[in-house]
Amino acid sequence: MTGASPTQRPLTRADVAYLVGASFGPHTRVKHAGPLAGGGYATVWWALLDDDRRVVLKLAPPAGTPLLRYERGLCAAEERYFRLVAQRAPQVPVPPVLWRGADPAYGEWLVTALLPGRSLADLAEAGVVVDDGPARYDLGVALAALHRVTGERFGYDDDRAGAPTWRAAFTAMLDALLADAVDWDVPLPVTPEQLHALVGRHGDVLDEVRRPALLHFDCWDGNVLVAPDGDGRLRLRGLVDGERFLYGDPLLDLVSPLLFRRVEDEPEHPLLRGYQASAAEPLVLDASARRRLGLYRLHLYLLMIVEMPSRGMTAHSHPGRQAGLTALLDEELAALASG
Repeated sequence: MTGASPTQRPLTRADVAYLVGASFGPHTRVKHAGPLAGGGYATVWWALLDDDRRVVLKLAPPAGTPLLRYERGLCAAEERYFRLVAQRAPQVPVPPVLWRGADPAYGEWLVTALLPGRSLADLAEAGVVVDDGPARYDLGVALAALHRVTGERFGYDDDRAGAPTWRAAFTAMLDALLADAVDWDVPLPVTPEQLHALVGRHGDVLDEVRRPALLHFDCWDGNVLVAPDGDGRLRLRGLVDGERFLYGDPLLDLVSPLLFRRVEDEPEHPLLRGYQASAAEPLVLDASARRRLGLYRLHLYLLMIVEMPSRGMTAHSHPGRQAGLTALLDEELAALASG
């Protein structure tokens, strides 16, 4: 497999067999294996072992690969996240961690159990028409369970962007992206001065967030696994790719599941109904919440623009991506400037 992203290294069946042996011992064999598509960061394969276990092997980028600042140490972060969720929010379906290893030739890798189901993005790409409402309701329930877990500080749990307050942590996250944009020579439709002024203007609503809740952050449809239940209804079977987790405002987790949309304008969305039914505190989408959601969409669109060179994305390979994201970012900037 040759990954389209510079962060993804080529793997062969022999490589997978070696890494499985390094994880579980030389007597463990691979019966079948193949690449898993959908992500743009790590190289991911599934494997069927000779003891009939189905596993996922996730290989981190090679040492020395240029990364965005918040992407450093994600292999270890994903292990921490899955173990934390299994302990503190066991009702959330995350894959059990089976092994995390490192090798001079291969770098870091993580092996987890393979959860059942297909991603919502995979179903959509295949043209499968289904009622995904029950699965999205379940996702809301799962996010509410995650958000009951409280961290020790806001932001990331290691030496990446973080702070004692949400305003300071969120500002540090934006500053890291701005520094990444300079490193990668990515033109942005907003200057650092404009961005800092905007955060300062809306800092009061960020200061309303007093508890650092556990956030998945990356709940787009590609990370939501679903499968039919006994009645044929799609239900949530897995919430994967948790390496980008952080602690902050629960509202941040309501942006990526409705990517390029405004969750506050869809109060009857199944995700919100599931969340409302299970959240420890009522979800109030008032003027303060709307301003915060605008800031969080701005952050996500900024991230998606800045990450393009690190993923090998160009105007030729992804026509219209930067222009589309810039237009969305401009809309949020205008709304926040006038709000």
